[in-house]
Amino acid sequence: MTEKSDICLLGLIILSSLFTGVSGAEVTHVFISSGESVSLSCNDALHQCSSTTWIYSKYTTSPEVEVFTGGIKKNNTERSERLSLTSDCSLNIYKTTQHDGGRYICRQSVNGPYSDVYLQVLHVTSSSSSSSSSSSSQTEIRATTSVTLSCRLFSYNCDYVVSDDRLQLVWMNQADVDLKTDSRYQIRSDKLCLISLTTTLVNEDDNTELRCVLKHKNDIETSVTYTVRFTASVTSTTSIITRVILVIVEVSVFAAPTVILLQIICAGRAHNRRRSQTAYQEEIATHVV
Repeated sequence: MTEKSDICLLGLIILSSLFTGVSGAEVTHVFISSGESVSLSCNDALHQCSSTTWIYSKYTTSPEVEVFTGGIKKNNTERSERLSLTSDCSLNIYKTTQHDGGRYICRQSVNGPYSDVYLQVLHVTSSSSSSSSSSSSQTEIRATTSVTLSCRLFSYNCDYVVSDDRLQLVWMNQADVDLKTDSRYQIRSDKLCLISLTTTLVNEDDNTELRCVLKHKNDIETSVTYTVRFTASVTSTTSIITRVILVIVEVSVFAAPTVILLQIICAGRAHNRRRSQTAYQEEIATHVV
């Protein structure tokens, strides 16, 4: 019985090692903000990219799409122009967007080890009563209007990642103070992967930076900074024109007496010249007679 047990145990160990070799993967989580470039590492066991395949899926329910096959890029996706391979077969993504978040698998052989990379992209959109929704890190808006900034983490399975790793989304100001403590800002976090900020802007908010931060305990994984930029309104433009007109009027008011005085002086000098010439001519006429 002992020999049979040892044989069975040995068989289980061999089977376990075989399955581990087939399904084992190097799992990596990468956090980045939209607009930044990133390089996803491949388990480069063969030291060549001619057999490298990169597979992408956006969500758990999304189909898998090959973006590189045999080291050759597939051009059937809209973002293919932003993808490239490095010399060690890593996948480069230039200027990531929210659509790049998801799961990336790198294989170099059917039964060999592979890399399993989960890319999480932090992205901010803004909307206000004076402008339409925008994905830019800064949008020109008017003062004294209400603005809402929505910060979302785009991931393959975001809720699971956030809850399992105890990640947290927070809004902070330039001094790294949590804006939940400021009554001017209404913070809502109905979902684990989404947090919104709403506030009414005042004149002093121009060029203010608001930062959405993804934190893991006390460490910052990544962040996105939104800069408030005020656009010139019709009222302010009219005000500038009015000021220019007032300056012209003021200059005219102060200049008018000077111009009149100069005209009087010039007229007096001209009159004196005419009188002098008349007297001179009369004197010559008297001597001639």
